[in-house]
Amino acid sequence: MFTGISLFKFLKPLKSVTPRNIMLFLAILGPGIITANVDNDAGGITTYSLAGANYGNDLLWTMLPTTIALVVVQEMCARMGAVTGKGLADLIRESFGVKVTFYVMIALLLTNMGNSISEFAGIAASLEIFGISKYVSVPISAIVVWLLIVKGSYKTVEKVFLVACMVYVAYPIAAVMAGPKWDIILKASVIPTFRSDSAFTMTMIGLVGTTIAPWMQFYQQSAVVEKGITAEQYAFTRLDVIFGCIMAIVVAFFIVVACAATINVQGLKVETAADAAMALKPLVGRHASTLFAFGLFNASLFAACILPLSTAFYICEGMGWESGVDKDFERAPQFFWLFTVIIIISAGLILIPSAPLLKIMFISQVVNGAMLPFILIFMQILVNDHKLMGRFVNGPIFNIVAWLTVVIMIVMTLVMTLDMALPGAIKGLLTF
Repeated sequence: MFTGISLFKFLKPLKSVTPRNIMLFLAILGPGIITANVDNDAGGITTYSLAGANYGNDLLWTMLPTTIALVVVQEMCARMGAVTGKGLADLIRESFGVKVTFYVMIALLLTNMGNSISEFAGIAASLEIFGISKYVSVPISAIVVWLLIVKGSYKTVEKVFLVACMVYVAYPIAAVMAGPKWDIILKASVIPTFRSDSAFTMTMIGLVGTTIAPWMQFYQQSAVVEKGITAEQYAFTRLDVIFGCIMAIVVAFFIVVACAATINVQGLKVETAADAAMALKPLVGRHASTLFAFGLFNASLFAACILPLSTAFYICEGMGWESGVDKDFERAPQFFWLFTVIIIISAGLILIPSAPLLKIMFISQVVNGAMLPFILIFMQILVNDHKLMGRFVNGPIFNIVAWLTVVIMIVMTLVMTLDMALPGAIKGLLTF
């Protein structure tokens, strides 16, 4: 059993810091860090920026429980990939049938298409701050993304993604330049604050909801499988997952801090992450504003690679088609054509002046919210299957934490979806 006691034995290789263990960890490093950090995309950065700009430090306390939830969910996916050698879509098809898998894939394709569009919108908005037209930035970025995935090997692509993760340091630097009051921030980070208005409630849900998305679980597991990580190496992969999740939340934390210490203090109103970057310029200085805008561009370009890639991975796995960055159009035609079509549609819609981008993104978020509970339940059933996972199934203690995470995510996702589908519903419930 994967109990709390056996867990220490399982992680025995990590107890001693030796040159061999360090080299093994560096060799396996990647899937956990990349998956967690790419979720700080254009939509995520916008959510964190608005949380800090509108409510100051009041929502910083959500970061700790969000970190725990993120680690639990991503750990299970990485473990299933290492133990079974199969992607999550593969396992869902084998355990629940082709029909269920088909409908899940269609729903995820639609929501990821909307998310991919938002990433190219983030690229356009961030570079317009530097005076670059979207008619230049979007096509060039789309070509760069396509060439990287189609022409690069998995090792090359992973190295590029790891470098992109390092660029997120721009946000902590921008936060420090904003001169926040650290004693107040520390207090807000550990003492929960609640408000009675529905907007605050939805922002709180949004902070959690934007951190755990269905595509993350599929990409995490597929990346572990493609890298060839096995159960014997899993102790190091688990460390990769934990490190990546903490890194992602730290970045989110500093985005909230930067906007709280500047935009919120001045009482300014912003609607997007690009607005936040522009608002920082007169408040903190050109350098902090530039760092914030560059971070948005990096995050958007990074996610514009991962989201279409994750979509191609899970659809091909679900349908039983060949997939993998190390393959080519001849060996995995469906995989690369899916990736190519998603890039073309996502980038192309940004260039259409009258495209209903907000409606597309709205629908994608509703579908995303509706799908997440099902994916989490599928994962829990699979990771507790003794025939599938053997001694690596969840033990009692870990299972309690995992199921609690699932229940909380289901409740919060349903509330967020309800408010999206029926605007004002949450406000009415709070008033009642």
